[in-house]
Amino acid sequence: MSENPANSHSENSNYALERLRELIAVSAFGRDGKLPTERSLSERLGVGRREIRRAFEVLEAEGLIWRKQGAGTFLGQRPDSWSDHAASLVAGTNFMEIMEVRLRLEPQLAQLAAMRAKPGDIGRMRETCAKIYERTDADWRELWDGSLHRLIAQSAGNQLFLSLFDVVNRVRQDPVWQAVRERARRADRTLKESRDQHAEIIDAIEARDPAKAGEAMRNHLLTLQERLIRQTSMDHLDQPFSPEGDV
Repeated sequence: MSENPANSHSENSNYALERLRELIAVSAFGRDGKLPTERSLSERLGVGRREIRRAFEVLEAEGLIWRKQGAGTFLGQRPDSWSDHAASLVAGTNFMEIMEVRLRLEPQLAQLAAMRAKPGDIGRMRETCAKIYERTDADWRELWDGSLHRLIAQSAGNQLFLSLFDVVNRVRQDPVWQAVRERARRADRTLKESRDQHAEIIDAIEARDPAKAGEAMRNHLLTLQERLIRQTSMDHLDQPFSPEGDV
């Protein structure tokens, strides 16, 4: 049987991003703080150089690294260490379980962000939001959508909440999750709606309105949950009948 391309991480920027975060967290780049070249990291992580460059853009936007032309890429502040059990926690869940957790976590983060976000945080949110819609490929959208939600989580100013968010957010590495989300977007033609919802969340945070920020985030996630339910139901109907009852 040939390998399913969906199982490969070679063209998945989210996979590259999270692997780089893990290496940063365990100080894997030496005392001088300089990261290896894109080519070296590409070979080390088994991903393309394009994916490394995209991940670098996100890390730089989050303030974790900085780059100087001709000199290389250097560490900024260290990210929080990941839970050792994050991968196993996510591996045993399905999409709806992830959405249930997000619906209980992220509105609270948006509320806290409305109380604690700095003007620079809000500026980065708007820049990152604009990035989501610059290109049409699914990998790009997932990468920058995840970065926007993480910026909101960071702005909440609660490290425990941020660690929980990061555990849940690791599901974005799954190519199947990415493919389902992209099919849902195309089926419903929802880019404008998502853009408007993201803008509403950021506007509420900037207005220092915790209740509105939390409600805007909740409505955004409920919309996503509805699309995923509809898309996964359609996928199930498209599957051929199996006499052995595979699910």
